Amino acid sequence: MQSQDVAPRPAPASGPVVDVEQAEAALVEHYPRLVRLAYLVLPPSLGRNRRVLTAHALTQRALPRGRTSGDATVIPAQQTGGGRDGDPGYAFVRLQVVRTALEAGLPLTRRAWPKRSQLPPLLPQVWGLRLFPRSGGADELALDQRLSALSGPARAAYVLRGLEKLSEADVRKVLTAAGVEDPGAALAVASGLEAQDALLDSPEFDPCSLHARPTDLMRRRQHMKAALAATAAVVVCGALLGLPGDGWGPDGAAAPPYAQNPAAQAALDPAQLTKVPALAWQQSARTDFSVWPARGNLTGDSALLRRALAVWARPGESVAVSATPGTPSGAPPGPPQLLYAGEVDQARVVLLYDGLRIARYAEPTDGTNGAALDFARVDSAKGAEAEAVVLGRTDGNVRYLTAPWVTEAAERDLMKPSSGEMDLTLSADGTTTPLASPAQRSGACTSWNVLQLKDNSGTRLLTDLGELIPAHLTSGRPAAPAEASGAEALRNWAPFACSLASVRSQGVRSVNAWQYARQQLPDSGGSATWVCTRADTWRGGGTRVLAQFRTPGGAYGAVAAKAENSPACGARDPHVLAGVLWKSGAGTWYLLAAGSKDTASVSATGGVTGSAQGALLAVRTKQGAQAELKGSLEDGRDITGLR
Repeated sequence: MQSQDVAPRPAPASGPVVDVEQAEAALVEHYPRLVRLAYLVLPPSLGRNRRVLTAHALTQRALPRGRTSGDATVIPAQQTGGGRDGDPGYAFVRLQVVRTALEAGLPLTRRAWPKRSQLPPLLPQVWGLRLFPRSGGADELALDQRLSALSGPARAAYVLRGLEKLSEADVRKVLTAAGVEDPGAALAVASGLEAQDALLDSPEFDPCSLHARPTDLMRRRQHMKAALAATAAVVVCGALLGLPGDGWGPDGAAAPPYAQNPAAQAALDPAQLTKVPALAWQQSARTDFSVWPARGNLTGDSALLRRALAVWARPGESVAVSATPGTPSGAPPGPPQLLYAGEVDQARVVLLYDGLRIARYAEPTDGTNGAALDFARVDSAKGAEAEAVVLGRTDGNVRYLTAPWVTEAAERDLMKPSSGEMDLTLSADGTTTPLASPAQRSGACTSWNVLQLKDNSGTRLLTDLGELIPAHLTSGRPAAPAEASGAEALRNWAPFACSLASVRSQGVRSVNAWQYARQQLPDSGGSATWVCTRADTWRGGGTRVLAQFRTPGGAYGAVAAKAENSPACGARDPHVLAGVLWKSGAGTWYLLAAGSKDTASVSATGGVTGSAQGALLAVRTKQGAQAELKGSLEDGRDITGLR
């Protein structure tokens, strides 16, 4: 571990005061950013799992002890550049996070007791799993390696300047307040590293969006046996000490541990599974999973079904469990519905439905080692959202089970709208032949294959985003989106298909692409298009909105602005405003901005100043300029640029 120059904590500077409630409000509001800051400042030598847990622990411990009352805890706010929008509460909490993250990187010595931040965190803890952020690309990996070579103060200087957008003077103040002996040297080292501010906001450094993997299973098994033996001894001793007399007997408030819950027991009985008749969907007004019949060549295999139900209720250590964000993974509340049981590509697969979730159990055909259990949330699914479920993925391909009312299936490349469709064979039980999965591809995005399904009501497009349920693709105004299978919709989607990669494994329910503006470019640059793509999730939160800009003849759209958990570009708020810097063929830089049709005026302030009536704006500027966009709708309401 590298040594770091961190001086004793200086006395608080005079200035505004912050009480505990104000600091707590700042921490809660900006928690993801503060945890990311701690994660980036912590030494990478800790390992990604410990860095994640330590970052959360340091951030959660940034508040002072006690409450403000009379002359009790009153916190001097450090003058560190104003914090988030000048909030002294945020400035204080950020200083605490930076200080403790630097302390966590100090080497342990025999001459001094270790600081609390130097020890593994007591809380939070996740037993049996290793947590780490989603992997980024080559640029993120290279930046992480360069940061690992810096000292703690230099790493903090780089992150404060790139992530927090602080000036050098403000960075120097924060480092001084955090106890760094030579902040000037730390700034000099950080200045020698290439500025890559955008990468600091990437998922690679987001300790709030995590992947999970099991720890050492053999060691855990040995420890578990020892723990069970100790627990058994304690239980026996407790039982002897508790006799005779009143206690935790059958007459107590809680039933004894050997009592059985009838509903829970029924949920584990294969004979109690709901099996819908093959033609029930034809007489039903519903088009959801509740009318899917039980299909597959193993629906009568009671042993397989019993294993699937038992693993759902109590997955063992060797079972790989995954769930889309916002999906509970607990046992079913009662007997679920059987959708499928059969052999798929060297595996036995069982699909079960409990009204809220689809559970997929898979095991190798030659045993049960390597079994997997996957969950997906599907509440209120109907129509296109209930027309396909992933049966399995092998060799970069994906195979689906389709709804009983699907009559045809095909594969098409979303990036090549004129290339036509390639028919897929549908078996008697509704299983498709394999098709290429964009979710499993790595490298450059040169194609995006989607699933096209037809039934009596029309044609729909679905795309694999790495989860059990494919996302439904639509096109058009947010208030009334249409299927993306039409010729015009396919042309609109083609340049923006690769942007779907940004919402993989996010529990996406549907993605709509809306061409909300066309703009004539200055200097005879032709006509550009503005498209807003909105990915809505099954859980409601976590929506992703991208405003994308495409120049004439461009093969791909460029992301001009993005937002998360924003109502923009959706049915509730069908408006959007975004801008981009563009260089004309004559070498002149422009700020271009566009709003939806009902935008009455657009203005830019800050590094670029200008305004225009209507939904479009073009202002001369210089490379690297930054501006704030504001717009006024025809009904008088103000909107801001997407962010």
